[in-house]
Amino acid sequence: MASSPSHRRPFLPHLLGSLLLAVDLAFAGDPYVYFDWDVSYTTSSPLGVKQQVVGVNGQFPGPILNITTNWNVIVNVHNNLDEPFLVTWDGLQLRKNSWEDGVLGTNCPIPSGWNWTYEFQVKDQIGSFFYFPSINFHRASGGYGGITINNRDVIPVPFGTPDGDMTIFIGDWYTKDHKELRKILDEGSELGMPDGVLFNGLGPFRYNESIVPGGIVHATINVEPGKTYRLRVHNVGISTSLNFRIQNHNMLLVETEGSYTVQQNYTSMDIHVGQSYSFLVTMDQNASSDYYVVASARFVNETIRKQVTGVAILHYSNSQGSASGPLPDGPIEDDTYFSMNQARSIRWNVSAGAARPNPQGSFRYGQITVTDVYILLNLPAEPINGNLRTTLNGISYIDPSTPLKLAQQFNVPGVYKLDFPNRSMNRPAKLDTSIINGTYKGFMEIIFQNNATTVQSYHLDGYAFFVVGMDFGIWTENSRGTYNKWDGVARCTTQVFPGAWTAILVSLDNVGIWNLRAENLDSWYLGQELYVSVVNPEVTNKTELPLPDNAIFCGALSSLQKQQSHRFKYSEASTIFTTSSVVVFGLIIMLSILC
Repeated sequence: MASSPSHRRPFLPHLLGSLLLAVDLAFAGDPYVYFDWDVSYTTSSPLGVKQQVVGVNGQFPGPILNITTNWNVIVNVHNNLDEPFLVTWDGLQLRKNSWEDGVLGTNCPIPSGWNWTYEFQVKDQIGSFFYFPSINFHRASGGYGGITINNRDVIPVPFGTPDGDMTIFIGDWYTKDHKELRKILDEGSELGMPDGVLFNGLGPFRYNESIVPGGIVHATINVEPGKTYRLRVHNVGISTSLNFRIQNHNMLLVETEGSYTVQQNYTSMDIHVGQSYSFLVTMDQNASSDYYVVASARFVNETIRKQVTGVAILHYSNSQGSASGPLPDGPIEDDTYFSMNQARSIRWNVSAGAARPNPQGSFRYGQITVTDVYILLNLPAEPINGNLRTTLNGISYIDPSTPLKLAQQFNVPGVYKLDFPNRSMNRPAKLDTSIINGTYKGFMEIIFQNNATTVQSYHLDGYAFFVVGMDFGIWTENSRGTYNKWDGVARCTTQVFPGAWTAILVSLDNVGIWNLRAENLDSWYLGQELYVSVVNPEVTNKTELPLPDNAIFCGALSSLQKQQSHRFKYSEASTIFTTSSVVVFGLIIMLSILC
C-alpha cells in the first residue's frame, strides 16, 4: 500500500538539501537571490493626515535589498496599483544590461495587474543605493527602499566592522498624493513647499508642541552605548536639500554611492535629492537623555524651515529620559558657500579597494583624454506650447510610446534623434526626443550649468562618474584649471547650486541606452532628462546582453506582445541559490512533486 504524503515529507528536505550541496560543490558560481514584491496601495498617516501610499509587500518604505558583490538578483514585481508602474535601481551600474534599468527609455511600463521580473547582476559594485518608482510621479507616494551591496569576504573594507548597519530614509513629503501633485504640475502650477520631512516613512518627534501636532508616530533609532554603527542615509524626497545631523555626535563619512571616501568627521551633512552617504557613528555620549536626529530643509527662510524639518530619536539602551529642548543648530540656511565647500571636501579614498582588491585610485581618470564635451544648461521652467516645462539646452524631453532601447533593437524609425546639442542653442525652447550619441570607450566631460534659482541634482544611470569641479558663476574653458584630477569622488548623483556649475567626467564603457536626469522629481517630470546611447560597433554578447525573453512590448511594437506568463512566485522574501542550483531548480521542483 502506498504511503501517504505526510509520511513522505520528512525525507524531502534531506533529499533536496543533499542535491543542492552536491551540485554546488561541483559547479560553484555567483549566487542568485530571488525577491518577490507585491506593489500596492496602503494607508498611512506620517504627518497626521491619512493618505494613500505606495507600499512594497505592504511596507513603507519597502524592504531592503541586502546583497553582495557579483550576486545575480531576480526581482519579480507584481503591479497591483491602478496604473502602470516601473521601478529603477538608483546607482546600480547594471553592466551590459540597460534592459533592466526600469525607466521609460528602456522598458515598457508594467501594466496594472501584471507582474514582470527584473534580472541583473551587481557586477563589481559595493555600497549604498536605493530603488524607487520611475514613472507617474509615484515616488511622491513612496515605493522606495534601500539597496545594500556588501563586499565579498575576500575584499577588505577600509574600516573596522561596525556593530550594526542601519538604513535611514529622509525626504520631503506632501500630504497630497502623487495623482494630486501630478495634476498641479500638469495645470502649470508649482508644487509649493512640502508639508514636512519624513524619517523612514514616519513624521517628526514632537520637539515643539506649537510646531508638531500630537498623535504623530516618529522614528526611533535604538543603539547600545559604546558601539559603532554604520548609518546609510538616503535623501529620497522630491526637491528639498536636507541637512542631516545627530545631536552631540560626530559622523565619520566613509562611503558615498559605491565609493569609499577619505574618512573625515562632520557634525552635519547636506544631502541633496537622490544622494546617499554612509557614516560611522560611535555612541560615545552619556545617556542622561535621548538625542535628536534632524533632517532640516536647506536654503529656505526660518519660518518654512520649522515646518520642513524631520526629527527622529537616537535612543541609548540605558537612556535616562526623553530628548528635550531646542534642536541642534545646523548651518546658516542661505549659506550656499558652506554647502559647496563641504561638497568639495568629499574626496575619493584612492588607496582603498572596493569591489576588487586593487586601489580605487588605480583608475587614473585625470590622465585620460576627453573625447566629448557637453555643457548642459538648466533654466527656470517656462511655457512651451502652453504647458510649463523644464529644459536642458533648450530641449524638454518627451517620452515616445516606444522605448528607445526597443526602437534601437528593432530599427523602428522616427522614435528618436541622435542630435542632442553639446551646448545651449540660440533658439526657442522646444519639446523633443533627442539623445546623446556617446562614443563607446570614449571619455565624456559633462558640465551642468544651473542658471535657475534652486539646487538641482543630476543622476546618470549605468555609471559612476567623477565629480571633478564645482563653482559659482558661468563655466568657461579656464574653469578646467580648478579641476580635481586625482581624488574627485566617484558617484552617480551630484548637486548643482543655483548660479553655479558642476563638472563630471565619465568613462563610456557600459554599452546600452542610459538615462541622465534631474533627481528633483518636479524638474524630471516636466522634461529635464535625456538619454545617452553607447553602442559597440561590434555586436557581441560580451559587451551587451541580448533582449530578455520576458520583455514587455508597447507603442509601435505592441503586436509583438505575447500573453503574459506569470513567473514562479517564491513564498519567501528572498531565497539564495548558486548558479549550479539554478540549473537544477526545475529538477528539484519535479522531485518535490514526485516525492
